[in-house]
Amino acid sequence: MKRYTISALALSAIMAAGAASAQSLNVVCSNEQAWCDLMAQNFKIDTGIDVAMVRKSTGEVLAQIRAEAGNPKIDVWWGGTGDPHLIAANEGLTVASGVDVSGQLGWSQNMTEMSGGKAVGVHVGLLGMLYNTEVLAEKGLPAPACWKDLAKPEYKGEVTVSNPQSSGTAYTQLATLVQLFGEDEAFKLLADIAVNVNQNTKSGSAPGKMAARGETTIAVGFMHDMVNLKKQGFPVEIVSPCEGTGYEVGAVSVINGTPNLEAATKWVEYVISAEAQSRGLEVGVFNIPSNPAAATDPEAPDMAAVKLIDYDFATYGSSETRERLLARWEADVKSKGGTFEE
Repeated sequence: MKRYTISALALSAIMAAGAASAQSLNVVCSNEQAWCDLMAQNFKIDTGIDVAMVRKSTGEVLAQIRAEAGNPKIDVWWGGTGDPHLIAANEGLTVASGVDVSGQLGWSQNMTEMSGGKAVGVHVGLLGMLYNTEVLAEKGLPAPACWKDLAKPEYKGEVTVSNPQSSGTAYTQLATLVQLFGEDEAFKLLADIAVNVNQNTKSGSAPGKMAARGETTIAVGFMHDMVNLKKQGFPVEIVSPCEGTGYEVGAVSVINGTPNLEAATKWVEYVISAEAQSRGLEVGVFNIPSNPAAATDPEAPDMAAVKLIDYDFATYGSSETRERLLARWEADVKSKGGTFEE
């Protein structure tokens, strides 16, 4: 009986030690929910590491990791526009993972170098517009072709955009227009567009989904999300604005102070691999991956076919610039029109 008792205690201790040593990872994801879930599932299968995944917009994540500085509740931030990732890096909220990015495309390597290794580029998304062809025809409206078209009086109540205070997509739009037209003209244009806006959503992909369902006529967002909607059969057309457009470099960052640095580094290695990036196609992810060996869809956006601005990530990825532009947007644009999603 005594031997049995000792063996049971020993077995219990072994099991407890095994549970304590099991790796787990807390990831906050700023990509689409389906991709967040798929990556968590595949990472667990390939590495044995459990992932607790939460989806939030980039502005929400930046606010969270600022609030939790010194006592982080998350280990890795994956996805979302690069500007907030650069801000987090500059504020010391993230740390270099040490992952080798030499096999990635140039823009990914540039992001890594710019951030001192703290933000690693995982994909590119091109900013554009989307309209519902059936709603447009029903209302007898012309198709938009340029950013300035969105301010036309005939589009009053027909445009949906996201909120730059929560959405990296909307901040990319704001920064793009400032770089295209100069700050004063850009804010006048944004105010004129706001008069036509029916809703400002929290998430950057929400306006396109609303347009696809016929809940609004015109939306601003990233083209890869729009391609997904079109391939699903929705009556939509994608527009690359005539004046030119900006783009995002989606990134992955390891949070400063994570107790799970080893597992977090494995996540970074995984999400820049060709195998992991190729799997995005399974859930309608059509952005441009950072790994040149990753599979892509022939209908995915093509950087060479779009008139792109030379987006200044160093300037518009700084805390000072972002906070100043958002403050001006709050003062000059926010009250002009459109409800705000809570």
